[in-house]
Amino acid sequence: MAWNSHDLEAILSHFDEDVVFTSPLARQLIEGNDGVIRGKTALRAYWTEGLRRVPTLHFSIEALYVGVNTIVINYRNHVGNLVNEVLVFTEGRVVEGHATYREPDAATTSGVEQGP
Repeated sequence: MAWNSHDLEAILSHFDEDVVFTSPLARQLIEGNDGVIRGKTALRAYWTEGLRRVPTLHFSIEALYVGVNTIVINYRNHVGNLVNEVLVFTEGRVVEGHATYREPDAATTSGVEQGP
């Protein structure tokens, strides 16, 4: 799994240049962000910061749900909390993604240190 090896370029290879990704964690970690990441360059920057703050990041997949041009990945993060990501595909690339958390405080749920 590319995430567990922290191979950001391998992860991003599945995403469209114009991807829109939403995450309550982005709203908490990136000053002035509304929780919406627009474009692959911005997504790279967001995930680079996340990996910097959580060098032990790893995921274990609990379940995978397949729809029409959509998948939902249900996984446990490195601190054991459940997270879901909904990914929407067009022509084999993710064009839209949504990270969802069971708790309203995504940063605590993710074990991410707040601040610089």
